[in-house]
Amino acid sequence: MTDQVGAQRVDYRISGRVQGVGFRWYTVRLARELGLRGTVRNCPDGSVEVRAAGPGPALAKLRQGLLEGPPFARVASLQEIPAVGRLPAEFGVES
Repeated sequence: MTDQVGAQRVDYRISGRVQGVGFRWYTVRLARELGLRGTVRNCPDGSVEVRAAGPGPALAKLRQGLLEGPPFARVASLQEIPAVGRLPAEFGVES
């Protein structure tokens, strides 16, 4: 999905040991380093949802980083989900 001119959009649901291990803050740091915009949030089912937009190569690096996760995380699956809604100008944590 295209979010802005020249930008692509992806939304992911990551499951495994991804809450309580710094996964959201790891994602924020990585996404900001890559110049992406969007959000990350914990979901009630124990997964993490990431919504991001930016250049394709940066989104590919984000995906690889999400699969690796921070040191104490254990990613069991990364699933692309339908992109919905608008994204903020900067990447941050969504409540």
